[in-house]
Amino acid sequence: MAAPHVLVRPTTPADRPTVERLWLMFRHDMSEFAAGGQLQLPNPDGTFRSERVDAAFDGRGGDWAPFLFWSGERPVGFSFVRGITAPTRVLNSFFVVRGARRGGVGLRAVRDVVARHPGNWEVAFQDANPGAVAFWRRVGEDLAPGEWGEERRPVPGRADLPPDVWVSFRYPGP
Repeated sequence: MAAPHVLVRPTTPADRPTVERLWLMFRHDMSEFAAGGQLQLPNPDGTFRSERVDAAFDGRGGDWAPFLFWSGERPVGFSFVRGITAPTRVLNSFFVVRGARRGGVGLRAVRDVVARHPGNWEVAFQDANPGAVAFWRRVGEDLAPGEWGEERRPVPGRADLPPDVWVSFRYPGP
């Protein structure tokens, strides 16, 4: 079976409701991984914290670029890039819906996003998320074979949390 085509495009203000709904799925998936022994439960209204959505769409706190991933007429994921004009870009959030995983959608989407902004890149994830560990190591090797790095860094202001894992690589462009 051939992997579905994936269209990656920058979001528009009209895309915000779609991204907000995908964000709920993303945060739901992440709620499986307790942070510092604390459950990641929704707010009383059923939403999750969404300051990254606000920053990505409003541009607060730096230069951000949100992207949506599509398979045909259906949204299958999103990513938020922080630091577009900085020396190192940060893939701040990255999500592919479960029904589109394991078929190459995520790797094709991250390639597309990174190719739009060649240069130095970093992405953080947690050791407790084995899917993310395998995926981001694969991305590092795919985009910068033998030239990517991995390190653990404390979460700023959160000594109670385990360190984040950061994958770093340079993508010179196509």
